[in-house]
Amino acid sequence: MPTGRGLHAHVLDTVGRRIVDGQLTPGTVLRPELVADEFGVSRSVVREALRVLQSLGLVEPRQRVGTQVLGIGSWELLAPTVIRWRGSSPSYFAQQRELLELRLGVEPVAASLAAGTPGASAVLDAAQAMLDACGRQDSRAYLEADVRFHRALLEASGNAVFAHFAGTVEALLRTRTSESRDTITRWTLDAAARHEAVGRALVAGDGAAAAAAAGELVRVTRDEFIAEAPSA
Repeated sequence: MPTGRGLHAHVLDTVGRRIVDGQLTPGTVLRPELVADEFGVSRSVVREALRVLQSLGLVEPRQRVGTQVLGIGSWELLAPTVIRWRGSSPSYFAQQRELLELRLGVEPVAASLAAGTPGASAVLDAAQAMLDACGRQDSRAYLEADVRFHRALLEASGNAVFAHFAGTVEALLRTRTSESRDTITRWTLDAAARHEAVGRALVAGDGAAAAAAAGELVRVTRDEFIAEAPSA
């Protein structure tokens, strides 16, 4: 049985997943005493978990009603915690498509801004680490290099909002490890080469080429996910 912060994390993670999975539907009232009894924790632990869920837009306390579950329109969909929960839920593919479409509007612009900056070399280094991981068939090293690549790209743009978005992209990339389809989780040499094309354009200081390469990178990934999504 977890203790201390572990109890809080367990309650938060379980209730959050139930909301995101649809087990707890919008309008459901969460009664702290019942949650406390279910998990064998104090009401203070439950209240702390509910406060975090409220900050993420998943619940809202209402006078004379109680703490109600909210629909997806209120969720902080760019928060890494929400991304992680959605990434292990039936909305996995929907989230991938949605955030890849958002990235398609962000990363090419970031690439155009990052071209020729001091941070460009870190982007290329990460892409080359991805190629090296492909050669060694090391999926963990590939993922870590992929995370470094996108963080370095967004940070090199010099735009603080883009840099902040790096946490969202990292959380999205890490959800891919929960998907068992080979076509999604088997990172390929072609994908690594597309990352390298972005890095080389950045180091060369060619903003237009970097933007085009970044757009192609995200577009191909989006199309792969759309093709692999289960039929409705």
